[in-house]
Amino acid sequence: MIIVCPYSAVQALVAQHKVAHVVSLLAPETEHLTIASIDQRRHLRLTFHDIIEEMEGLVTPQPRDSEKLIRFVDEWDRADPMLIHCWAGISRSTAACYTAMCMKSTLDEEDLAWQLRRLSPSASPNRLIVSHADAVLGRGGRMVAAVDAIGRGCEATEGVPFSFVP
Repeated sequence: MIIVCPYSAVQALVAQHKVAHVVSLLAPETEHLTIASIDQRRHLRLTFHDIIEEMEGLVTPQPRDSEKLIRFVDEWDRADPMLIHCWAGISRSTAACYTAMCMKSTLDEEDLAWQLRRLSPSASPNRLIVSHADAVLGRGGRMVAAVDAIGRGCEATEGVPFSFVP
């Protein structure tokens, strides 16, 4: 199971679901959590801003970030839940979840994007993260097209936690 949530819900959901793997996608000025119950080798910390193009003074998601995410998800054996979070649980985390969904499911990219929309009405996957993952996974633009097809999610300041079972 993959659980997606905002920063504010991490500690409670890790304890509730006995999470063993965590992906944190946070801005450089946000401190990454140390979760005592998580082996630090099972906690991927990615640090960049939630932006989709270069902006002066901000850190843009890079292809190497998607490569690290893909490697981490690929090594996950699914025996224990994985939690993916960003600050709001709306953009960076849903892009990472969508990447994992594409890796761990046999459904096509568009079906998975619409499934993501049903799971999280506020999901607005960061298009740049998805674009990098699409390239690394050799999806030929299908992941990006699928995220474009579902469009921006409904307005929210914080996403409601949700889960996906691959």
